[in-house]
Amino acid sequence: MSIPANLKYTKDHEWVSIEGDVATVGITHFAQKELGDIVYVEVETLDQTLDKDEVFGTVEAVKTVSDLFLPLTGEIIAFNDSLESAPETVNSDPYGAGWMIKIKIADASEIDSLLSDSAYKQLIGA
Repeated sequence: MSIPANLKYTKDHEWVSIEGDVATVGITHFAQKELGDIVYVEVETLDQTLDKDEVFGTVEAVKTVSDLFLPLTGEIIAFNDSLESAPETVNSDPYGAGWMIKIKIADASEIDSLLSDSAYKQLIGA
C-alpha cells in the first residue's frame, strides 16, 4: 500500500501536502480502498474558512457516504473540479490527480499535529 513519505496524514485518513501557506488535501490510498468505488465527491465549502476537524465535504462510494474532515484551519481556496466528471480518479490516483481541495493555512502551528508517514502506517497497521 502506498504511503508517500513526503506527505502528512490525519487519523481520519486525509493526506496533506504543504507548500508555503497552502495545503493540498485528499484521501489516502487506505481510505479509498476501504470506501470502494467512489461515485461522487461533494465540496460546498469553497471560499469558506473552517476550523480544523470541521466537515468540508463528503465522498460517496457505491455502498456508503463518508464525511471529509479539514486537517488544518484555513480558507478553502480551490476544489478539484475534475472530480465532478471523474470521481473515480480518487480511486486510481489518490495522491495525485485525485486531490480534493487546497487550503490557505490560517495557523501553521497545527501542522505539528499531523501524522508522519510512519505514524500513519502504525495507525492503519501497515
